[in-house]
Amino acid sequence: MMSLNAILMSGVNELLEYLSAHVLTCLIPAFFIAGGIAAVLATGAVLKYFGPRAPKHLAYGVASVSGAILAVCSCTILPLFAGIHRKGAGLGPAVTFLFSGPAINILAIVLTARKMGWELGLARAVGAISFSIIIGLLMALIFERKRQEQAEDDGMFAGEESRPAWQLLAFFGTLVAILLFGTAAIPFWSKVAIIFSLLSFLAVVLTQWYDGEDVRTWLSETWKFVKQIFPVLLAGVFIAGILKAIIPQHWIQTAVGQNSLAANLLASVFGALMYFSTLTEVPIVKALLDMGMNKGPALALLLAGPSLSLPNMLVIGRVMGVARTAVYVLLVVVLSTLTGLFFGYLVG
Repeated sequence: MMSLNAILMSGVNELLEYLSAHVLTCLIPAFFIAGGIAAVLATGAVLKYFGPRAPKHLAYGVASVSGAILAVCSCTILPLFAGIHRKGAGLGPAVTFLFSGPAINILAIVLTARKMGWELGLARAVGAISFSIIIGLLMALIFERKRQEQAEDDGMFAGEESRPAWQLLAFFGTLVAILLFGTAAIPFWSKVAIIFSLLSFLAVVLTQWYDGEDVRTWLSETWKFVKQIFPVLLAGVFIAGILKAIIPQHWIQTAVGQNSLAANLLASVFGALMYFSTLTEVPIVKALLDMGMNKGPALALLLAGPSLSLPNMLVIGRVMGVARTAVYVLLVVVLSTLTGLFFGYLVG
């Protein structure tokens, strides 16, 4: 039997490997991007597109990518969902927003691609966006009835307009380029020269189009993300290392080592019931992959996990009722299972 010291060292080694391989080139730029999203983009200017007067294709389209645009996490998505649902956004777009919010968190997508390969990262992003629209449309089809159009509360959806698109493109495009080149497999000094040039261009962008208050707000929002997420993420990495030491590898290989319907269903149900703090699903799923988990069930868990948990279900049930919540959970589990099964066959 493995000693306690060996179990703890497994967690420490996993933590050290993560810090050395991912923090500087991957996580730090991603935090600055998330902070920029929270500070620069106008929340009100996005939320207003959920209103009942907005075209359906626009409402669903904005809702499906709102997780990346608004940088909402699993702890903040529930009050936002309740607010837009009660203010007249409609069940379909509101549910689309509910699923996509935490599912396409930009930090989670970047870390998934970085630690588990671009195929799984891309599949998670595409699956989350398409799922959110499909689930929203099905929920509206099943439950919404013709009703008199509710008066829109302009106070909910009104807000400051965002900056000109070309200014946002210059700001976020530069940050994304720093992230991409920072993680690219290119010679070290070439990487340093490119990143230095990008940082110089970013400085020009900030001095030309953003004032001191904008920059302070950006740095403040970035620091909030670091304080909120980084300690929990490190704890998740440490726990993942411990799990690799104490869970027999043959258990994982037997339960979810094959790309079967049962394995994908098990992963989806497990993800739906468990509570994952923001981003902790990434190191945990990576540890399970290292122990023999098939990529199909891994994707199923990544799709079902971030948007659902037992605490979330209780809150959602209070907002839209038990029957609607049960159907929502069933749709998430079924679609995650089938998508994981298809992905497993595709990459297997």
